[in-house]
Amino acid sequence: MAKKAAGTPATVLLAAQRVAHELHPYDVSPDAPNYGALVAAALGAEPAVVFKTLIAEVDGALTVAVVPVTGDLDLKALAHAAGGKRATLADRAAAERSSGYVRGGISPLGQRKRLPTVIDDSALALERMYVSAGRRGLQVSLAPADLVRLTDAVTAPIRS
Repeated sequence: MAKKAAGTPATVLLAAQRVAHELHPYDVSPDAPNYGALVAAALGAEPAVVFKTLIAEVDGALTVAVVPVTGDLDLKALAHAAGGKRATLADRAAAERSSGYVRGGISPLGQRKRLPTVIDDSALALERMYVSAGRRGLQVSLAPADLVRLTDAVTAPIRS
């Protein structure tokens, strides 16, 4: 059974929008090598359904990218999907400042500043997907369509 919401901006948004979701606590050091695979193992989930949230700069504008932990972000594909020419990973401090979350706990939901969001299209084939619930050690599972709707995201093949 999932624990009750810890009150992160992401969980508050999900509750306010009455989105069906479950919270999943886990215990993995954010500095562990192969963090995403370890999180999937701790959750007892297939790695392909666990997604990481990265913040990149596309032509100088911060953009959220949500990709499976089984792969990396294809920066060229992200730039194309976001309508830009060039993408780089954002500076950690800029990502934390913009999102209101810390590395290892950045959620695509409930960010301090709403940013353009691109979700890897592999999510569309899933019934449920996992993303950070807004703090280290807590994931949320939800329907990909709900994540797309709540973040006003576009979907595209952005994993490498």
